[in-house]
Amino acid sequence: MAAEPLWLVAANVVRWRRYGDGGQELRPGTKAYRGGSKVHVVGTYGGMGHEELTTIGRGRHTGAYITIDMATRNLHTFRPVAVYSPAVLRRAAAVGVDGSWATREHAEELTALLARLAARYREEHWGAAPHPVPCRCHDCLSPA
Repeated sequence: MAAEPLWLVAANVVRWRRYGDGGQELRPGTKAYRGGSKVHVVGTYGGMGHEELTTIGRGRHTGAYITIDMATRNLHTFRPVAVYSPAVLRRAAAVGVDGSWATREHAEELTALLARLAARYREEHWGAAPHPVPCRCHDCLSPA
């Protein structure tokens, strides 16, 4: 019997992120995920202002699904999605996500919140530092 689908927030990992002293170095993706990878958000830390999220996605090195906490600023293009993948549903159940949390309405509200916060956290983290030349960070690659 197939598990019931859950509504979760999907996002993509930034292709390039600023790194190092003053953000002058660029690194592709994150340590755990390739740039552009699709991840599903299964938990947030509201008391910390949603700066960290628990995500499920395919890992950079193995291609197998992993569950990790990561910075919100390293994600973009948040959207609500109905998840049918048995591997994602098993991992979501393992961290305590069930149908009461993963509703469409909740996913839509969380999507709007996380999209605003991710942009704000990127700006706060590197806002005062000049961009490297040429810059391929998410903000410079995104259409204005």
